[in-house]
Amino acid sequence: MAQVNITLNHEELVALLGGDREEAFKHLVEKILNEALLAESTAQLGAEKYERSDNRTDQRNGTRERELTTKIGTIVLEVPRHRLSPFHTTLFETYQRSETALLNTMAEMVIMGVSTRKVSNVIEMICGKEYSKSTISEVCKRLDPEIKEFQNHDLSVHDYPFIMVDATYFKVRENHRVVSKALFIAVGLTTDGKKEVLYFNVYDGETNDTWLDFFSHLKANGLKDPLMLTSDAHKSIRYAAFKVFPNTPWQRCQFHFTKNILDAAPNSQRPGLEIELRQMFLAKTLTAARKKRDDILSDYSDVAPKAMELLDNGFEDAMTVYMLPENTWRHLRTSNTIERLNRELKRRSDVIQIFPNEASLLRLMGSVLIDQNDILLMKRTSFGRKAYESISNETRIKLKTLAFEQQKIMAA
Repeated sequence: MAQVNITLNHEELVALLGGDREEAFKHLVEKILNEALLAESTAQLGAEKYERSDNRTDQRNGTRERELTTKIGTIVLEVPRHRLSPFHTTLFETYQRSETALLNTMAEMVIMGVSTRKVSNVIEMICGKEYSKSTISEVCKRLDPEIKEFQNHDLSVHDYPFIMVDATYFKVRENHRVVSKALFIAVGLTTDGKKEVLYFNVYDGETNDTWLDFFSHLKANGLKDPLMLTSDAHKSIRYAAFKVFPNTPWQRCQFHFTKNILDAAPNSQRPGLEIELRQMFLAKTLTAARKKRDDILSDYSDVAPKAMELLDNGFEDAMTVYMLPENTWRHLRTSNTIERLNRELKRRSDVIQIFPNEASLLRLMGSVLIDQNDILLMKRTSFGRKAYESISNETRIKLKTLAFEQQKIMAA
C-alpha cells in the first residue's frame, strides 16, 4: 500500500514556525491532503508513477482542481484522474456530508429569522469562505419539496372534529412594488385533543375565491366535515366554509369579537367594558351569558352605541361553543392557537421585513409552521378523547341544524 510522504522546503518551514502561521497551516493541510489523494491514486492503480508492474490496473491522466471549504479557509486540491475508470476517494464523501450539513444549517438560520447578510457573515467567520445572499437564497430552495409534501399530506388518516382558520399578512416585492400577501393557516384539533397545522398557503388577499380555494384544498386532502369551525368574522371565510362544509356551524372567535367591540367603544369606556365582556364569556351557562349580555347592553347603550350594536348582532355566533360540553369550551371558543403561531411568524420575519417574492414567503414561513407543528404535537391539552366522546348524537344533530340556520341568516 502506498505511503504518504510530506516534504517541506525551507520557506515553508520558516512560515510554519515564525511567519503567517494561519496561512502556513492552511498550506500544510492542502499539501497533506494532496499527498493523500496521490497515495489513494497509487493504491487504486496498483503502481507508482512511471512504475512498470503486473499489478497495474489503469493509467494516470493528469489532475483536476477542486476547492474544499474547511474551518481554516478554502484550499485547492489536485484530484487525480484515471484513464479507464474514475478515481475514488473517501475524502469527498466526508466533504459532501459536511457541505450538506453546512447548507442545511444556512437554511435553518434563515428560517430562525437570521438575515441572509448575517448568515453570510457567520459562515465566512466559520469557514473562511463568503456566501452571497443569492447563494443563500438558492440554498433555501432546498426546502421547497418539504413544503409541497406538507401542503399535500393526507388528512384522512385522523379525524379533526374542530378546526380554526386565520390569515396574517406579510410584505412582498412583486413587479417592482411592495404588496401585502396573505398567509392562510388552518389548525385542527384531533379526537385525542392534539392540535395540528393542517394546511397553509399564500394568497393575494382574503376573497370568496381565495378562501374557497383554501377550504377546497383541505377537503381534497381528506378533511372530513368538522363539527365546528372557529374564525374571525370575515365574510369570505364564512361564505367559503359553508360552501365546502355545509354541515359545519361557525363559532365566532371570542378574542376577535371582543377586540371588535372594544375598538368601536370610546377609549374611556374600554377598560370597564373589557372586564364585563370577559365575565360574559366565562359564564357557566348560555342563559347566564345572555343575562350578562343584556346587562351590558343596558349599561353601555348610551355611551357606546356602536359597540353595543356589534355585541347584540354577533352574540349568538360567538356562543356556538355552548352547545358542546363545558370541558371543550376553552380550546374552541377562540382561534388563539393560530394567533400564537402568527406572533411566531412575525417574530421570525422581522429581520426580513420585505420578502423578495411570494415563493420565498411560502418557503420560509411554511418551514416555520412545520417546525411549530412539531411543537404543537408534543403538547398535551386538557381536551382528550373522553371530552370528544361525551358529545352526544343529539348535540351533533343540533350543530348541523345550527349550520343551516347560520347560512340562512348570512344569505339574508
